[in-house]
Amino acid sequence: MSYIFHREPNVELPAAVQGDGPYLIDRDGRRYLDASGGAAVSCLGHSDREVIDAIKRQLDALPYAHTSFFTNEPAEALAEALVRQAPNGLSRVFFVSGGSEAVEAALKLARQYVVEIGQPERHRIISRRQSYHGGTLGGLSAGGNVARRELYAPILLDVSHVSPCYAYRGRHDGESDDAYAERLADELEAEFVRLGPESVMAFVAETVVGATLGAVPAVPGYFRRVREVCDCHGVLLILDEVMSGMGRTGTMYACEQEGIVPDLLCVSKGIGAGYQPLGAMLVHGRIYDAVVHGSGAFRHAHTFMGHATACAAGLAVQRAIAGRDLLPRVRSLGAGLLTRLRDRLGDHRAVGDVRGRGLFVGVELVADRESKRPFDPACAVHKRVKRASMARGVLCYPNGGTADGVRGDHILLAPPFIIEEPQLDTIIDVLGEAIDEATASAS
Repeated sequence: MSYIFHREPNVELPAAVQGDGPYLIDRDGRRYLDASGGAAVSCLGHSDREVIDAIKRQLDALPYAHTSFFTNEPAEALAEALVRQAPNGLSRVFFVSGGSEAVEAALKLARQYVVEIGQPERHRIISRRQSYHGGTLGGLSAGGNVARRELYAPILLDVSHVSPCYAYRGRHDGESDDAYAERLADELEAEFVRLGPESVMAFVAETVVGATLGAVPAVPGYFRRVREVCDCHGVLLILDEVMSGMGRTGTMYACEQEGIVPDLLCVSKGIGAGYQPLGAMLVHGRIYDAVVHGSGAFRHAHTFMGHATACAAGLAVQRAIAGRDLLPRVRSLGAGLLTRLRDRLGDHRAVGDVRGRGLFVGVELVADRESKRPFDPACAVHKRVKRASMARGVLCYPNGGTADGVRGDHILLAPPFIIEEPQLDTIIDVLGEAIDEATASAS
């Protein structure tokens, strides 16, 4: 009998008892190749000795000290490491314990900033449909995930949602990337005008859309146009890189590849690689200065922010990525993974699209390739693929509602940066077999 309130209480789960590189091992000794890093978390696998030893050393020295009394050395060093690698202008770090907390902090800091600069009428948030920004009420309000929002809709903030940059379904036939990006920028501009641009404080977007769409990067030029529209109206740009940041897409921050600098940047998951709960909000210098020279402090905090042991883990992860030169590896392995997945699944009758960036890849499943018609949601094809793949010893991250929030299925892959070529081959072979099995009788 379990006393845990599990995610799905009626689903019996195996008990994980050990990690071995990219593998998890259950109580019965069965090994599972973690092709999704959990939820794009375990970028260094499950048994990295350098990270584990760093945590042990920190526990011996100082597990925790409340940040209303002290700062601590690992937090200071990690903040410096994050800023030194960040796009120019992002100069301060606010530590939290996860991605939802990072987004919540960003929304609250955005509000405090506009008040500090004498624009208290700004309070509205614009985000995108088919996005996910966390499970807190603020993050869930900003998110555009229909299924996750539905139950809580009456208690959510009033947030506007515009179209995502989702080329597979959103770009018109014959429409160029430039034209598509311009059309979406025009839609955002129109929403600013509809709301009254003087009332809008922030636009929130995932740099590469994660769980809700399945590793969807924007078309070239989209984020540059978004940045221009936000700047035109004095609106803050908040980028959510909780999944796509910290090297997952081949650069430390995904926005580096877009050629823009956000005002606030949210990261988590890979920052601690699963060894400790950790997240962070990176803050542009002008926002920090406005708060410090205004009221003097950010009116928001958490008990475990800047946790010494968590930050020691995060610092060890950053040093491992840099010291082992893993980012070029993410780019090369990711390109190979995408090519081989397209070779294996590109003509599959149930695969509509294979997309991604770095070791962050999504496979969208369809009942009909020509019309892009999704499977009947009642079939829960994504869950079938997960079960079939797990039964074969490979873990993948599934989700539904891909097409419109209700219909559609995809599988997300985010293997550890330490993955080897033969293990990528195993992932591709098993995923192909699992999709064959899961879609054989679905419609």
